[in-house]
Amino acid sequence: MNKNNHSHDHCCGDHDTHNHSQDEVNLKGELSWLGLILALYIPGLIWEEQLHNHFYSIGEYLLFIAAYLLSGWNVLMSAGRNILKGKVFDENFLMTISTLGAITIHKLPEAVGVMLFFKIGELFQDVAISNSRQSIKALLEIRPDSANLKTETGIKIVSPEIVKIGEIISIKPGEKIPLDGEVIDGNSLVNTAALTGESVPHNVERGEAVLAGSINQSGVLTVRVTRLFNESSIAKTLDLVQNAGSKKAKTEKLITQFAKIYTPIVVVISLLVALIPPLIIPGANHLEWVYRALIVLVISCPCGLVISIPLGYFGGVGGASKKGILVKGATFLDKIASLKAVVFDKTGTLTQGVFKVTEIVAENGFTSEELLKIAATTELHSNHPIAQSIQLAYNQPIDETTVTDYQEIAGQGISATVNNQKVLAGNSRLMEAENINYKQSEVIGTIIHLAIDNSYAGYLVIADQLKDDSIMAIQSLRKLGIQKTIMLTGDNEKVAQRIAEKLQIDAYQAELLPEDKVNAFEYVLQEFKNKGTVAFVGDGINDAPVLARADIGIAMGGLGSDAAIETADIVIMTDSPLKVAEAVKVGRKTKEIVWQNIIMALSIKAVFIVLGIFGVANMWEAVFADVGVALLSILNATRALR
Repeated sequence: MNKNNHSHDHCCGDHDTHNHSQDEVNLKGELSWLGLILALYIPGLIWEEQLHNHFYSIGEYLLFIAAYLLSGWNVLMSAGRNILKGKVFDENFLMTISTLGAITIHKLPEAVGVMLFFKIGELFQDVAISNSRQSIKALLEIRPDSANLKTETGIKIVSPEIVKIGEIISIKPGEKIPLDGEVIDGNSLVNTAALTGESVPHNVERGEAVLAGSINQSGVLTVRVTRLFNESSIAKTLDLVQNAGSKKAKTEKLITQFAKIYTPIVVVISLLVALIPPLIIPGANHLEWVYRALIVLVISCPCGLVISIPLGYFGGVGGASKKGILVKGATFLDKIASLKAVVFDKTGTLTQGVFKVTEIVAENGFTSEELLKIAATTELHSNHPIAQSIQLAYNQPIDETTVTDYQEIAGQGISATVNNQKVLAGNSRLMEAENINYKQSEVIGTIIHLAIDNSYAGYLVIADQLKDDSIMAIQSLRKLGIQKTIMLTGDNEKVAQRIAEKLQIDAYQAELLPEDKVNAFEYVLQEFKNKGTVAFVGDGINDAPVLARADIGIAMGGLGSDAAIETADIVIMTDSPLKVAEAVKVGRKTKEIVWQNIIMALSIKAVFIVLGIFGVANMWEAVFADVGVALLSILNATRALR
């Protein structure tokens, strides 16, 4: 018949909205189907009086029953299946008995109207869910989407999804490694800050493993693939989001429970409306009270609630994804809405996790430019990340022939002859070993001292930089009423103190091992035990235990590790700490929309049930009240997408 036999099943709470067809809505097919139903229904309405001249007219029944079955088949089948499973009281059951009752008392147009308008509501829902799912898929496309596959005819750029285990890929400098594998040729510096939390890139060579999500920084690598793309964090994350229905929010669970109690009560009230008044009111028309009972059943149908609440949360998930925030289930939107404390990792979360020359202090007549050029020339042959950061800061061609007598001194630095001058570049230990009278510095970061012909020339400061929006991230959280922000880091006390002061963070702990982070986080959880939820924001593998322990684990996913992304409840795909505040806003907005729907639906239904009992509302008004509430709720829920 139409695209899914289970199209209506999820309305009854058996299936979550997320279990909808994984494909896009076949809008053309659905509209064609609605067109066919309307082609039967509208002539039936126009010629109803002529058809009705003969009671139980064949023409009237042919048109309306055909339209009824075409629009309501899924509801009827779902009601039948659920009754066989012992799940009698759901909205499919309510719609079935109310519409069959309407047909019995010869209210055919109304019976078709109930099913038709419910079908239109379903289409609205499907389109909203499809839009949300598309935004999630679009978000995941930020991650590695091509691999340079080696073939007999040369390099071919392909999707990582088609690369098989054992095939060979080439990774150029600056490219993200698309698949896990083993290096079979080449050596390079690979930035694994996202995987390990370690800001120093490390050298990989033949025989070593490389992980998807790392950045190849310097040389060309030839890699044999050891794991399929569908086992990567990208595929796993999409799967987690699309199956996020298992993680229902408390409000969703509440409404499912409410529907189980509400539906039998409504059925009993309708029975009493149909049976009692004709017995106690003189001259009461039995058919009239059956009609009123059916009106109560139609109005009472909780479709608006049962559709719009999961849709509100799914809209929230889709809306968050448009902002680069991947939420793995409705329950986490609820939790982040009541956030009271945020604990941050430092490296790669609040800081960029890369070395950068932050200061040049020249002495004894040298200029900063001269000092940087001498340092870059001296460090020319070094593969160390510090040397790389100096080369990057200088960023000009260097004549290799000017460098002779190059020597690396383990744990101290470099000695070389540059333009016939003896240059020493290294730490304070090198200066002391060579009896150079150097300048002590209280600056936070790695300091590279330079001496030329045994005369001190100055120093360079190399440090990990704060992310551009880290300060704004802490300020935004404070404005949202977050009571405490905390930083936990394995870095030294001085660096942690400087970062904490710059960010105006409430508290910090430094020099922590991964297990120390878990213990430190436990104290924060205890402090906020009955006050609200606590989030942990981190990236690498070393953060996975804390992410798992947190009320809400938030991973930096642009470069984040598989372990962090899988463990986290929310993944920030852009690596921006400011998105934590955005996630709080999305969570609060979604919760607000969901509660607006609950209050609106119950209020309108209560009014119309009373009007129905007193005979003021007829079946058409009941249909529009029910469908109107459903459509208003759906339209309101789609606001969460924005």
